Amino acid sequence: MNHNASLSAPARRARGIVLIGLAVLALAGVLYVLWRPLMMSAPMCMSGRWHGCFDTFNGVVLMTLVALPLAALVVWALAHRRRDAGVASAWRMSLAEVGMVHGTVPFLWLTMMPGGGAGDAPARVSLVPLRDLATMGSVGIAGNLLVFASLGFFAPMRFAAPASVPRILALGAACSVLVETAQYVLRLDRVSSVDDVLVNAAGAVLAALASRRWWRTAEEAPSDPPRPVMTPAG
Repeated sequence: MNHNASLSAPARRARGIVLIGLAVLALAGVLYVLWRPLMMSAPMCMSGRWHGCFDTFNGVVLMTLVALPLAALVVWALAHRRRDAGVASAWRMSLAEVGMVHGTVPFLWLTMMPGGGAGDAPARVSLVPLRDLATMGSVGIAGNLLVFASLGFFAPMRFAAPASVPRILALGAACSVLVETAQYVLRLDRVSSVDDVLVNAAGAVLAALASRRWWRTAEEAPSDPPRPVMTPAG
């Protein structure tokens, strides 16, 4: 048993190295594809201009990538603070918290960007399921899948309550309904579609399944260190 356990540790380490390498290659490929459009927004972002940076897809993606080192620093600071306090799974909790915010806020920002006729165009609603999928296109479907993907991936790692597929589905759908309702109320010249809710929720579920092995369970130690219990002497 001990011999098999000693052999499994290098195998897990090698698998982790392979996964990290694949992630780096995937990120490099994405950067290679997006490098030219991102650099078109770089001058406006570097000069602090709102127009051409924070109101464009390329600018928001660029600023999200630029903020990655800061997000990593926040993860490190939170994890070390929790480790010093004796909190179990300090690194996982810190990574999950920062990942939920850093991976979701940019997509919400893009989703809430007003269209050209914002404020003037009438609010539009599409309540027929699967009718708008054909008009979304592959890029639109992929973008909708990513809106709440970080939330679905990291939320079960941080909290035990949403650590199930039906609950993640309900969470993604509820968040998407809130976004679609806000688009309708604010008249952002966007279509509030039930297909957006379905695809967003599906993206959250798929991401949650990818992180299932790291989900937090109710049997795990609480986030705060246990307090000592006073026992009577004698």
